[in-house]
Amino acid sequence: MNLFSGIKYNLQGLSMGLKTPKLLLLGIIRFMVVSIITILSAGLILVYHQEILNLMWSKPASQWFLWLWYLVSWLLSVVLIGCAIVVSYLVSQILFSVFIMDLMSRITEKTVTGTIHGQNKIPWWQQFLFLIKQEIPRTIVPVLLSLVLIGLGWLTPLGPIVTILSSAVTVIFLAWDNTDLIPARQMAPFKERFRLLMSTLPFHLGFGILFLIPLLNILFLSFAPVGATLYYIDKYRA
Repeated sequence: MNLFSGIKYNLQGLSMGLKTPKLLLLGIIRFMVVSIITILSAGLILVYHQEILNLMWSKPASQWFLWLWYLVSWLLSVVLIGCAIVVSYLVSQILFSVFIMDLMSRITEKTVTGTIHGQNKIPWWQQFLFLIKQEIPRTIVPVLLSLVLIGLGWLTPLGPIVTILSSAVTVIFLAWDNTDLIPARQMAPFKERFRLLMSTLPFHLGFGILFLIPLLNILFLSFAPVGATLYYIDKYRA
């Protein structure tokens, strides 16, 4: 499946999610969980910002260095808030969103096919722990790759090219985070699932490219498990 097919399935998932009450509710909950954790962590950092800065550099008495201290203070705030956003996303994704995403995928699969493959094979708590374990590399790997690429963009004259490449890598992995839900639930080995990703990169790029649209990307991300499940059903069970 190509890039345009990925865009189509993402839009189909959004449409189905908005029309199905259970999916709509879960999509809203997922959005709220990420937003609340991000706001709380960023707020906590801002509250203790002064203490953190004092540990690094006490406010100088000299007016010659005071401007530099304020500059460092501002830069530290930006860096800490950026770290808070990344950490909040990782925490909410691993501990909460993986459960919500899997539930959205199950509802979609049940609605379309009338059954849910891969359930009742093991106790629910073992399956949930397995999903969390699988979510860690799916979430951390794209973040680390993006940070590495951004660093290369700063250190080399290929900044614009690296920025585009970084965005492409990020959206591909974000798309895979959704299309991998059913294989992970069926306990497929990680290597096998990663191989499926590598063989369908154009589709995943198309599916994830809508995540680059400001503001609307939150909406697409919230309901992406629906479109990803529709894709998996059509491709592997048709």
